[in-house]
Amino acid sequence: MATGTATKRAVKKSAAAKTKREPTNPRDLKRVAAILDILAKTYPGVVCALHHRNAWELTVATILSAQSTDARVNMVTPELFKRFPTPKAMAAAPLPEIEELIHSTGFFRNKAKSIKGAAQVVVDEFGGEVPRTMDEMLKLPGVARKTANVVLGSWYGIASGIVVDTHVMRLSRRLELTKETAPEKIERDLMTIIPQDHWINFSHELIHHGRQVCIARKPKCVDCTLEKLCNSSDKTWSSH
Repeated sequence: MATGTATKRAVKKSAAAKTKREPTNPRDLKRVAAILDILAKTYPGVVCALHHRNAWELTVATILSAQSTDARVNMVTPELFKRFPTPKAMAAAPLPEIEELIHSTGFFRNKAKSIKGAAQVVVDEFGGEVPRTMDEMLKLPGVARKTANVVLGSWYGIASGIVVDTHVMRLSRRLELTKETAPEKIERDLMTIIPQDHWINFSHELIHHGRQVCIARKPKCVDCTLEKLCNSSDKTWSSH
């Protein structure tokens, strides 16, 4: 009898220890919902930081933003669009002139070729209008899923995917929403746990959070509204 009681206690103790050791699933949908709720309240009405007046300008600005900052891009696009305001004008623009105007954004030669090439495709294949589907957007030189998602989401309001830039990559891994490192794999993971009606705003909110609070070199954890849901090992302050 005593042996049976001791065995039951051992089983209970083992089960309790096992339960204690099991970590919380960071991708649990309730946790994800809490993150989305906090982000929405922290950054209400958030929009794309790139200045633009139409889909074409946003396409160009997003291409220019690669390996550059939005602030830098916003400095060069006014003059660029003043000189070449439409896809037709950009397609006919001298390549050296485009390069000169966008020089400060970095990788200006490749970017100039992409912009001019994208303009030509928009004119030749889409009647001068930036297309509204992912497959068609990807036909434009210099346009990958990130740029396509920016334009489709921010201008057309079409949630075809999630923008994965450097901030989204870093913070989604930091919050344990993914373990992947490649942008397309990260996007795929995020799309499985984030409701589609949040896809557009989620990336804007996370980008703003990465710039203002969760800074790569020294995150401001004490000011972070997501701190209680974050278990990152390099936190500068922790409540748990």
